[in-house]
Amino acid sequence: MNPHSVLVKPVISEKSYGLMDDGAYVFVVDPRASKVEIRHAVETTFGVRVVSVNTMNRKGKRKRNRRVATFGRRPDTKRAIVRLAGDDRIELFES
Repeated sequence: MNPHSVLVKPVISEKSYGLMDDGAYVFVVDPRASKVEIRHAVETTFGVRVVSVNTMNRKGKRKRNRRVATFGRRPDTKRAIVRLAGDDRIELFES
């Protein structure tokens, strides 16, 4: 899998900013990507050393359409928490 297609977007939230103090960064990733592919993608894209990768599959919420009495769904997503080695930082999040 192409390293640039593995990482979809970074997650910007209060919890992800709290994890940055510990050297961990959160990304939305391709659902088919494995931990090894995510590690390789982060290392090649940002030039950092990755210590560990934790992943979670998040089920999309069910949302109601107000006009019609039907229900829709938000898409399912896969997130990865990537912990970096030592003093490595990703400048994308810092600025």
